[in-house]
Amino acid sequence: MKVLMYCTEICPYCVRAESLLRARGVKEIEKIRVDLQPELRAEMTEKTGRRTVPQIYIGARHVGGYDDLAALDRSGELVRLLGD
Repeated sequence: MKVLMYCTEICPYCVRAESLLRARGVKEIEKIRVDLQPELRAEMTEKTGRRTVPQIYIGARHVGGYDDLAALDRSGELVRLLGD
């Protein structure tokens, strides 16, 4: 399953999100660095309605930020999403 993450270089929640995804077997994460390309932050905000990073997509589904990802993990839905 394709995973895309809008992130910045210095972001503890981005690091946590990546660690959680890797722990669940994700080998490849496409990272879009919004700190390097400000126009991409505007794109992220328009697509997600949120300004904070990380913003994570699993396949075509926007799952939100780290807290949302952790909640999916606790509910068991993250493994299911990654398996689809």
